[in-house]
Amino acid sequence: MTYEFEGKTEKDAIEKAAAELGLESDQFDVEIIETQKKTLFKTGYVKIRVHTDEESTPGVKYDDAEDSAPVKRVVGNPIPQDEFEQKLVTFVKEVVSKMGYEADVEVMFREDRKIGLKLSSDSSSILIGRKGKNLDALQLLANVYAGHLGREEVRVILDTENYRVRREENLVHLAYNTADKVRTNRTSILLEPMNPFERRLIHTTLNEFSDIETKSEGEGLYKQVRVIYKGNY
Repeated sequence: MTYEFEGKTEKDAIEKAAAELGLESDQFDVEIIETQKKTLFKTGYVKIRVHTDEESTPGVKYDDAEDSAPVKRVVGNPIPQDEFEQKLVTFVKEVVSKMGYEADVEVMFREDRKIGLKLSSDSSSILIGRKGKNLDALQLLANVYAGHLGREEVRVILDTENYRVRREENLVHLAYNTADKVRTNRTSILLEPMNPFERRLIHTTLNEFSDIETKSEGEGLYKQVRVIYKGNY
């Protein structure tokens, strides 16, 4: 199911969503769809879209609410520790093999309701794909398989060559550079299509600027963020 909530801040909107849905804040995915800074004449707000598991596509579990609650991350033994982990690792290796490539798969970390898998391969660039879309697709399949194993509550994160960290750093730089451009040209810029987690990173990064506004545009999983110059108030 998908719901929309609005609050004075992102935290306020998430708390409203959790209270109304009767869920913990780490039990649903959050996508920021619009922000409005407080000005002399307008009240500031953040509008979010909440995705719950009842009707969402199995496995589309981007970690949009990662900072909403403390989690315990265990980075330790990379060898699967139980039947679920072993089946998950084997599944990912077999999918990659059927694509025509080889990869070693090991556990990166374990958290409550989350597990990270690291893929090591000579074909990492192909497994990542353009803008990470191949890696996202593999991650989707891994999450669907986790659901088939009766572990729908577990989010599976796949990474290779530390791509996801590097991607986040690049997106933060992109956000700042885009803000400078729209401020200089007093216009707006529509960014490339991104998944919910990437869009939220753009929204959150630029939320600190009173003269910049962001909102998501488009339909489907991969929407675009428009960065808009509002001027000084």
